[in-house]
Amino acid sequence: MATYPVDPRQPDAAYLSFWRERHLCTLTTLRPDGTPHVVPVGVTYDPENGLARVITNKSSAKVGHVLAAGTEGARVAVCQVDGRRWATLEGRATVSVDPARVAEAERRYAQRYGRVPSPNPSRVAIEIELTSAMGRG
Repeated sequence: MATYPVDPRQPDAAYLSFWRERHLCTLTTLRPDGTPHVVPVGVTYDPENGLARVITNKSSAKVGHVLAAGTEGARVAVCQVDGRRWATLEGRATVSVDPARVAEAERRYAQRYGRVPSPNPSRVAIEIELTSAMGRG
């Protein structure tokens, strides 16, 4: 069983398996005044590319917070909990409108959550370049 810290690019089997299960997650971004904004989201974890992805509407507050951080991206965290098991991924988030990247995020979402997201021309992908991970999978 993984315990913190975890290498986000080389998680052990239990940690990775936990991220492949269907769980609602949270995304924490920072508002311009520095206070945390925590919202429920679906998250996919791609350790091979060092990324976590969230699909969302381009007009959402979370996208606004990430964009407000500038081109270097925003420091964010995603987390999931199931009983005594928990996992957090941290990194720098950017927003992608690239159709291929959004489609990849949608594909991974469908794989993890067992349903294809409904069409949304305003969909974007928040991509989190992972810098650290912790938890107990």
